[in-house]
Amino acid sequence: MKPTRKELKPGMLVLFVQKKHQASGELTEGIIKSILTSAPSHPHGIKIMTVDKLVGRVVEIVDGEVDE
Repeated sequence: MKPTRKELKPGMLVLFVQKKHQASGELTEGIIKSILTSAPSHPHGIKIMTVDKLVGRVVEIVDGEVDE
């Protein structure tokens, strides 16, 4: 099951799908900068922006520790 909004925090390392990779399902790894979805959950995953300014929907949390 995909993580809910309350499980995600800026600074976490996650795997996410960028819009251009939705068809292939290719995953990208990144650190959350901000959470863009306001709903508590989303069937395709919570939309985030990474510190590298990539946008996508979270599939899995890689490291739940927040880097300060």
